[in-house]
Amino acid sequence: MAPDPATPAAAAAVPPSDAGTGTARRGRPRSFDREAALEQALRLFWERGWEATSVADLTSAMGIRPPSLYAAFGDKRALFAEVVARYRESHGAYSTRALAEEPTARAGIARMLHEAAAEATDPEHPWGCLLISSAVNCTSPEVEQALREIRNANVRALESLIRADIAAGREPAGADAAALAQFTATVLQGMSQRARDGADRAGLERVAADAMRVWP
Repeated sequence: MAPDPATPAAAAAVPPSDAGTGTARRGRPRSFDREAALEQALRLFWERGWEATSVADLTSAMGIRPPSLYAAFGDKRALFAEVVARYRESHGAYSTRALAEEPTARAGIARMLHEAAAEATDPEHPWGCLLISSAVNCTSPEVEQALREIRNANVRALESLIRADIAAGREPAGADAAALAQFTATVLQGMSQRARDGADRAGLERVAADAMRVWP
């Protein structure tokens, strides 16, 4: 699961489209739990990805009719943007906490990788990382680009944290901050895919431990 440090670039959202606003139903009171419906949409996008999730799939999982979806969330892309924001604030927030709460970038990344092993294999929700798996075979350039920008912003934020530790003498002067950030992001993305392929938590925790041994 990719890291999610709170940087302005990392806060980029998937842009909604202008279609399907469903204005005819906007004035009517909702007869469903919006938060519960949003969580169902999150899990469906997480499990199937953007491309394989249809509006019919969403309305079935959310227990609503298409006009209610359009009135409450806008179209599919607007709903997905809200799902991404919710994911980053909930299931994906472990990475932000780890990087913010630990005293060094090295400690924060070590914690983040170990917590990623647990989160990516939690049986209470689909495995892997929504920000990675939902973009597979995506044919929407806007959605694909928005997710790519979030992931790349996360790499830049990692690099910034490592670079600050090098400057402060907490990491060796010759350490390559950019390379370490890229390496960490690659390990995280690989762990997400391995989880989708059935790797268990113990196996991924060993990967996390081995990854930290590469650090100078």
